[in-house]
Amino acid sequence: MDNLVFRKPAALFLALSVAACAPRSQVSQTPAQTPTAQYRNSSGPVAWDPHVPDFATRNFVPFNRQDVVAIAMREWRLFGMPVNDDDPELRPEPTIGSVKPERAPGLWQRVGEYWWIGQDPQETEVAWSGKYDANGSLFNLIHDGHYAWSAAFISYVMRVAGANDRFPYSPNHSTYINAAASGQATGLRAHDPGAYVPKLGDLICTGRGGSKSVQFSKLPTRYGFPAHCGIVVATGQNGQPFGRQLSIIGGNIDDAVTLTHVPTDANGAVASPDGKSYDSRYPWCAVLEVIYDSDVEPDAGQ
Repeated sequence: MDNLVFRKPAALFLALSVAACAPRSQVSQTPAQTPTAQYRNSSGPVAWDPHVPDFATRNFVPFNRQDVVAIAMREWRLFGMPVNDDDPELRPEPTIGSVKPERAPGLWQRVGEYWWIGQDPQETEVAWSGKYDANGSLFNLIHDGHYAWSAAFISYVMRVAGANDRFPYSPNHSTYINAAASGQATGLRAHDPGAYVPKLGDLICTGRGGSKSVQFSKLPTRYGFPAHCGIVVATGQNGQPFGRQLSIIGGNIDDAVTLTHVPTDANGAVASPDGKSYDSRYPWCAVLEVIYDSDVEPDAGQ
């Protein structure tokens, strides 16, 4: 599981525009199958997951970028729109629970929904929340790393947006990084950060801690590794703090859903052609292109 520690939140309002809509697809009359047994680096068997809302399993609208970005931004607003652009390794973990958003009234339950919906129903993690374990016991905040929910957040967004069996839901980012890099994820393609420009709704990923040395050329790995991914919610930006930049939203950053700016080149890539990240904080190891049915909802705004 993956945990990043950030401080220094700030408010930001972000406006997005997306491309023209695609035709409405046929709404399924029965729930779609969703993956189970996704912990290993394979697609695994599929089964109906009763935790998933009907509108997602039946795909009332095509799986689309607009929904993924909008769901991620909705969750960001819920946590107070924090923005974290400094180095996560320069700030210590809080020592009192009252300052951790994930343990706040109303928000610890929301983290529980990320686990409940984002993970497969047979897994222990579905009963976790922001501060209670599967037995309903309050866990000590010094053990937060064991309950890190950043990958659960990504899984939740993809599941609610209607990815169904295209995404390898997991509490570990490396599960879907490796699945994409090995070609085993039908809804993801892994790209070298220096050879692909991220689009809205894509994921950008980095190794964490001792795994910062993981590079695209080393993927897929034969083992899980600590990592973190964020959902691209804005591209082609020019402003503070990096000038040319894009924006990502991720979970469990400073114990919240947080927006981070990422420096890019003039083309929008997050790394040079030789794969060197432009970001001194994060050595991006992969951009995961998400395969959508549409850029936007067919009847958005109606």
